[in-house]
Amino acid sequence: MKPTVSIGIIGGGLMGREIASAFARWCALTDVPVTPRLAVVADLNPAALEWFKELPDAPKLVTDYKELLADPAVEVVYVAVPHHLHEKLYCDVLAAGKDLLAEKPFGIDLAAARRIEAAVRASGRFVRCSSEFPFLPGALRAFDYLKENRLGMPLHAVFGFHHSSDLDPTKPANWKRQSASCGEIGVLGDLGMHACHLPLRLGWRPTKVMAQLTRGYAERPDGKGGMATCDTWDNALLHTWATVHGHEIPLRLEMKRLAPGATNSWFIEVHGTEGGLRLNTSDWKAFELFERGKEQWWKRTDLGFGVEFKTITGGIFEPGFPDLIQQMWASYLTERAGLLGARFGCATVEEAVATHEIFAAALESQRESKVVAC
Repeated sequence: MKPTVSIGIIGGGLMGREIASAFARWCALTDVPVTPRLAVVADLNPAALEWFKELPDAPKLVTDYKELLADPAVEVVYVAVPHHLHEKLYCDVLAAGKDLLAEKPFGIDLAAARRIEAAVRASGRFVRCSSEFPFLPGALRAFDYLKENRLGMPLHAVFGFHHSSDLDPTKPANWKRQSASCGEIGVLGDLGMHACHLPLRLGWRPTKVMAQLTRGYAERPDGKGGMATCDTWDNALLHTWATVHGHEIPLRLEMKRLAPGATNSWFIEVHGTEGGLRLNTSDWKAFELFERGKEQWWKRTDLGFGVEFKTITGGIFEPGFPDLIQQMWASYLTERAGLLGARFGCATVEEAVATHEIFAAALESQRESKVVAC
């Protein structure tokens, strides 16, 4: 019988429910060496906890996260709260002797990220950062392809994440629209890890950046009959340079909350003289490779359920975001058990801090209108 890992969730909102759902469907996985058990959920708002009462094996529900941390049964904690609370809660989790799967970003700014990193090192706990999209079958295939250096001479690369949920000016403001809770980095902290995870894992770390950051609506309804100021960056284009297989090339990182028509699009495009690839979740199954011979062409393949951790699902079907959440957790728990092997791993502490170094350079670039080392 597989060993069980008891997990606590701090933050019972959208992502907390997704995580609980992934655990409830764990029987779909066929080659994961451990089984998660949701033991405790904490949220300040009792209404946010109501949904968890409907789970077949309902967890303990508390409104004080310190009660969760004091529970000796809890081994791993997942935290999904506004960015300005990350540093305090992450460090409290570590001080309580728990392992952590943290939401991005690692704190509200670079200084906070470095303090979290120091706390991780001092604690010796197993810590990773949430990033789901590299567990997409096409992303896994892209990662293997790009490692193999089949590009010839690399020419340029683009990694990005677009959505359009902020196009509606009547959408009420929330904590992500204000620097005090989201951080000056704004959309960079919200979506940046999604764009950065694969290039950082490939070793394609940007060395310098020219940033173009833009804001959307300056005000939104506050939900109380008035208007709230919105002061975070909503769209970001980071024009960077990175060394890819010995060549310095342009590498663009794109994060947008205001991308017309993009419901939730994570994408990669990499070009070389001999090969290249394109992948965009707006066409969920499609994977395109470039080949050059006497003629040049892009070849499209429709991918099925080729996930890293095998499931009962037939190979002809396509995965969705809930499957990627489950795959990420399978990777986290398998690596925590020391059994990941060659399979793809979650974003590391070093990668989470590296994103903040890129974001800090981007803010400086925006302020000074110049290229900045990162």
